Amino acid sequence: MARTIRPGTADADDALIGDALERAGREVFTTDPPRTLQGQINYLMRQLGSARAVAAELGVTADSVNRYRRGARKNPPKHVRARLTEAVRSRWQPRIRERARRRAAAASGMNVEFRATFGYRAPAGTTDESRERLLTLHLPPAWAARLLDAQAGRGGETPNEVLAEAAGELYFRENGTRAHNLDVELTGIDYIAARY
Repeated sequence: MARTIRPGTADADDALIGDALERAGREVFTTDPPRTLQGQINYLMRQLGSARAVAAELGVTADSVNRYRRGARKNPPKHVRARLTEAVRSRWQPRIRERARRRAAAASGMNVEFRATFGYRAPAGTTDESRERLLTLHLPPAWAARLLDAQAGRGGETPNEVLAEAAGELYFRENGTRAHNLDVELTGIDYIAARY
């Protein structure tokens, strides 16, 4: 049973971060995925092995999949077409995406732009009021590796925690040169994009 994710929660923020990292992986494709209906269906058939498996992925019957494949049916409903495109793009060139992720984690890092509400715990005499900010950060390889590991479920951290800690260190504390006692909490992400 699918878990319901409420907007504005840490789980929703983690899902948004995961989606942004997935989209970033798709930007490194060396060739475009199939665009025609038959090309997409045939690709999924090769990946999943049977019309029944493709049908389960798309939420249609195996007969519909076979009709699409033969060309007997050419115009699926919009929601089926969207699922088909998403299924193909999520499986396209996995080794290229993995190589780009490894390069980001080892050498180049990644850029992350996001708008979120930041909460603060700061010393007396300063404000701890939450504020919404739009930040663009270059995450060095060590931070990129932690974020990618958190997205994959490795390391015991959530993507939200890693991104909040990275924002605190790289933006608010400027690598330890100011605001030494400032702890940053990241909530309510409403926009995020990544590139590596």
